[in-house]
Amino acid sequence: MYYIGIDVGGTNIKAGLVDEEGAIVYRAQTPTLATRPGEEIGADIGRLAKKVAEESGTALSEIHSIGIGMPGACSDETGMVLYTANINISGFPLREAVQKEIPLPVHLGNDANCAALGEYYMLDEKVSDMVFITLGTGVGGGLVLNGKLYTGFNGIAGEVGHIMLRHDGEKCGCGRRGCWEAYASVTALIRQTRAFAEANPDSAVAKSCGADFSELSGKTAFALAKEGDADAQQIVDAWIRYVADGVTDMINIFQPEILLVGGAISREGDTLLVPLRERVEAEMYKSCVPQTEIRIASLGNDAGLIGAAFLGK
Repeated sequence: MYYIGIDVGGTNIKAGLVDEEGAIVYRAQTPTLATRPGEEIGADIGRLAKKVAEESGTALSEIHSIGIGMPGACSDETGMVLYTANINISGFPLREAVQKEIPLPVHLGNDANCAALGEYYMLDEKVSDMVFITLGTGVGGGLVLNGKLYTGFNGIAGEVGHIMLRHDGEKCGCGRRGCWEAYASVTALIRQTRAFAEANPDSAVAKSCGADFSELSGKTAFALAKEGDADAQQIVDAWIRYVADGVTDMINIFQPEILLVGGAISREGDTLLVPLRERVEAEMYKSCVPQTEIRIASLGNDAGLIGAAFLGK
């Protein structure tokens, strides 16, 4: 049996035919053209799913279901996209539109929740509880509790980036101040690096950013820290402390067996993971019971696609 996963982004809609083991055996994509009417976007998603089936030579009878990961709030019960900020599809009956193009069961989920589900299914061992966080433009995440994706009564649970670290702190994109995302996202790391560079124009950090800061990225401070630059190491250490604050809260609340850290910055590997573990170990609620294992997520950009496919599993 196969599953079709759809990962809807602001730029592209990606689709994959996924087997029972989580391997993506066929891929296709199409531009999102996000300002179009929902009817057009929904039809394209359905046609893309149909294309994946036909071009892979897979009969519809061999496909269990289609799962769609959306950047926003969805209702799998009604098949509606409730809200998404950057794609013109809020309040749209997406399941109905897709099924007009391809007659298969369709499930909807938030993209970060889908990524969590994908990582969960592809763990080497089976656990009951897992927390997934992804560090990128924002801080996203997903919760698997008692072996099931936890989405709350309204389908939007798991917005972990919006727990508060500081009252009246940095402005967050959600409108509040002091959210974890405002300090621990890669966007925040870039802002923190730039602030140091502007205040210290003769530093190696400033010189590595380019005259107009065009060379600045989330990798800037990490790369210089690996070369032994003390200023860059301070930037990295301060940012990891912010990451650890939120991770510690997640562990104290949920006590999962595994907490996974994803996003492109997670490719820094032990440079991120070792100090993160040390900081969390120093701060978390202590007891004599087994403790959460913090790991780097394994699926990269495929997590959302695989998790979406398995929404109907």
